[in-house]
Amino acid sequence: MHIDSLDHLVLTVASIPATVRFYSEVLGMQVETFGQGRTALRFGDQKINLHESGREFEPRADCPTPGSGDLCFLTSVPLAEVQAHLEALAIPVLEGPVQRTGARAPILSLYLRDPDGNLIEVSNVLTPDPTADRR
Repeated sequence: MHIDSLDHLVLTVASIPATVRFYSEVLGMQVETFGQGRTALRFGDQKINLHESGREFEPRADCPTPGSGDLCFLTSVPLAEVQAHLEALAIPVLEGPVQRTGARAPILSLYLRDPDGNLIEVSNVLTPDPTADRR
């Protein structure tokens, strides 16, 4: 067995309209309707399918709960611009910018919360400084 990439994940949310508004207006994701009226948020080659709490689709997680997610998204937009965008929308930044360890490289991150209280990390990949002293 070998996993190559993530296709989609599912978030259980209290309100699909509130979630769509946040992820599209704040994070710039594209809203997609599929199947029989289901809603997804598309970004890059991935998507987040949404389940409304109490109305989840089967099969589903064993204990789906709004606000239990902790997600990290990569952006090429400089974090200073991201922070200014969040401030303009009155979205509080919980922490950051702070350096973290990403899946492929070090990252610089800002933390915020979505309408359900999920922890959202927005990050820039840090590239090594070629002029740094490597002794």
